[in-house]
Amino acid sequence: MTKSRENQSKDALFDEIKKLRRAVSELSILNDLAREIGASTNSEKIMQRVINRSLRAVNAEQGTITLVGEDSADPHKTLVRDMVSSSHHQPYHIDQALLGWMHLNKKILALSDPHHDHRFAGVHWDESVHSILCVPLLIKSKLIGILIVLNKRDGAAFDQDDERLLAIIAAQSAQVIDNARLYEEEQKYIQMQEELRLAREIQLGLLPAEIPKIPLYDIAGKSLPAHQVGGDYFDVIPVDDETVALCVGDASGHGLAAAMLMANLQAIIKSQIYSKCSPEECLQRANTILYQNTQTNCFATFFFGLLNYTTHSFVYANAGHCYPILIKSDGTATELALSGVLLSFVPDIMYESSSTKIDPGDVLAIFSDGTFESQNSEEEQYGETRLIDVLRTHRKQDAATLLAETFHSIQSFAQNRPQDDDMTLIVVKRVEVV
Repeated sequence: MTKSRENQSKDALFDEIKKLRRAVSELSILNDLAREIGASTNSEKIMQRVINRSLRAVNAEQGTITLVGEDSADPHKTLVRDMVSSSHHQPYHIDQALLGWMHLNKKILALSDPHHDHRFAGVHWDESVHSILCVPLLIKSKLIGILIVLNKRDGAAFDQDDERLLAIIAAQSAQVIDNARLYEEEQKYIQMQEELRLAREIQLGLLPAEIPKIPLYDIAGKSLPAHQVGGDYFDVIPVDDETVALCVGDASGHGLAAAMLMANLQAIIKSQIYSKCSPEECLQRANTILYQNTQTNCFATFFFGLLNYTTHSFVYANAGHCYPILIKSDGTATELALSGVLLSFVPDIMYESSSTKIDPGDVLAIFSDGTFESQNSEEEQYGETRLIDVLRTHRKQDAATLLAETFHSIQSFAQNRPQDDDMTLIVVKRVEVV
């Protein structure tokens, strides 16, 4: 009897020693984790360290952290996932049903036999998955992510000690992970703002500081970006003593990429202009150079014309840009309907040119599609008809007034709705000599 009691005491002592060792091990894991992630601002590295420590803590084969979004339409959309595996198995991809359950319940989920669990009857689990332990990453009861470990190495199911320890790790890590993610988002925002500032400087540098004075012509131009930096560009470039080049372009996208594309295009166009190229040759060479030296998703529409202010002939070519409008002195409106493939879209394109004559009192308007595609609160477009009407109505006025009245009409129509696209307009009026 005494020996039996001694054995029981020994067993109880061994149990206490085992618990103490586990407690010491857990404290060591938590202290090491706190030291490793406490000073880091890299969310990916933090998650990798959390997963590594979690695998060691519960003796699991694989682990993953999935950060969930705040989109009400898809609240469990995966934003970031990081996986660490200590086995030869293929990385596990979390099922949307599991994400949805965690998002709704926000509590620990242990699956000792996921293939036959009635809660996930419709889920096809990978054959390598034998047991799963999921714990929520919570900040003030808000789910920001899920920590999942799979398959204990000894083949057993995850027990209550594993659940408790993983819950502590999740609670310890959630705020650190979220802080790192917020820090990274802030740094991306700061970088984006700097890129926008640089792009804005580039874009402003492309626009003419002053419109050249041309005998017998009154010219005005303006570009209003929809965002801090747009993709539109215009220029009025003297070529020689009797010719001026008129350009309006619209690059794909916005920001630094669009500004750099337009900077390259401006340099190419000017080099061709000073080589006395015809409009169609200019666009052909520009297309070849841009196609060979830009990314596949970078392209631009471009209208280019040469106005001879001695003969009053206007020769032009068009690379996918909207058609300019010529308002005659009697109010008749004509589109310069010449089309062509946009620049840098496909190689080896041949362009055509056409010509028209600018008579006294005529008004030529060259613009980007953001002008007539501007929308009001009912999502109705301003349209070319309204654009033509305002140009026709104010055709007797000087170019600067015509420009101002056109933009005023567009903005009044939009009813203070923010621009969806950049708006650019050049107004060229041949002065009537009395």
